Formats: sequence, C-alpha cells, structure tokens
Amino acid sequence: MRSTVNRVLLALAGLLLVAVGGAVLAVGLGASLPSWWPWDGKGDVLLSASDRGRWRDEGWWWPAVIAILAVLVVLALWWLLTQLRRGRLSELLVDSGDGEGARVRGRALENVLADEAGGVDGVSRAKAALTGRRTAPQARLRLLMEPDAAPEQALHAVTDGALAHARESAGLDELPAEVRLRAVKHRAERVS
Repeated sequence: MRSTVNRVLLALAGLLLVAVGGAVLAVGLGASLPSWWPWDGKGDVLLSASDRGRWRDEGWWWPAVIAILAVLVVLALWWLLTQLRRGRLSELLVDSGDGEGARVRGRALENVLADEAGGVDGVSRAKAALTGRRTAPQARLRLLMEPDAAPEQALHAVTDGALAHARESAGLDELPAEVRLRAVKHRAERVS
C-alpha cells in the first residue's frame, strides 16, 4: 500500500511540475499560449497586486484558505507517518509463563519459518515475513516450488509443520498466514 501511494503521489506531483514548468518555459521562450493562460509575457508575475487584494474583503476567503492549508498539512503528516511505520515486525511478545513475558526478534522467527518451510519436499526456496501487531502477528510466506512438486502437499506440509511450530513456540492462539506459491523457471526438456 505504501509504495503504491508513494508512486501515485510522486507521479501526480511530477506531471503537475512538468506541465507548469513546460508552460512557463514556453512563455519565456516566446511561444504563444491559449488566451485563458494567466501569464503571457516575460515580465508577468504569478499574482499581481490587484489579484492579491481581490479576495481579501470576501468573508469566505480566509476560512477557505485555512481549510485548504489544513487539509494539505494533514495529508503531508499522514504521508510522513506512513513512511516511518515499519512494514515488518521488529519483535514479538511471547508469554513465558512467569508473568513477565519475553520478546523474540521478528527476524529470528522469520528465519526459522523460512528455513523450515524451505526444507519441505518440493520447495526450492522460502521467504517469510511477519506483519501485524506484536501481540497478534501475521505471517507471509513465499515458496519457490520445484518443477515436479505437488503444491497441495507442500502447502499442507508448511501449514502443519513450519506455521504450526511457529505458532506453538510463540505461544499464540492463532497465526494467520498468507502463502504464495511460485514455480521455478526452468528450461524445457529436449526430446530427441
């Protein structure tokens, strides 16, 4: 989600800047623009003195300006906070039974999940990521399947093996998981 929002915002900002910059450059080079274009010469300014003073006496002007600026500030802060938020869990809270609890590094559990899932028959390579909250994690597994693997058997083995062991070792009631399977690209066998 974060990368999609970033790409869309950057694309829109880029298109706007290129369009406005190109139009200003065209005016500066002496190209003719449509009659509705606000600037038509090298000496023009963005807002003339009459344009700056035109709306000041209107009762709606300042509330509208403040509302627009407030929305822009809120959107900018939201975007900044989404950049700072981590997508993966850095640590997991585990009930140790003594009332204190323990913390397990998220990377450690991800590595164990990936290693155990990678050892399943028919799986060439596995990657794991933990997301969600520290007390309610979610797992995402990507399995690279061998050409002759049976996906259903591999999925059951990962569910009953790696995911069940991770859930039990972390003392979780449930560990929702998304498993994506992809086949290894290989050359076609030649028959002579």
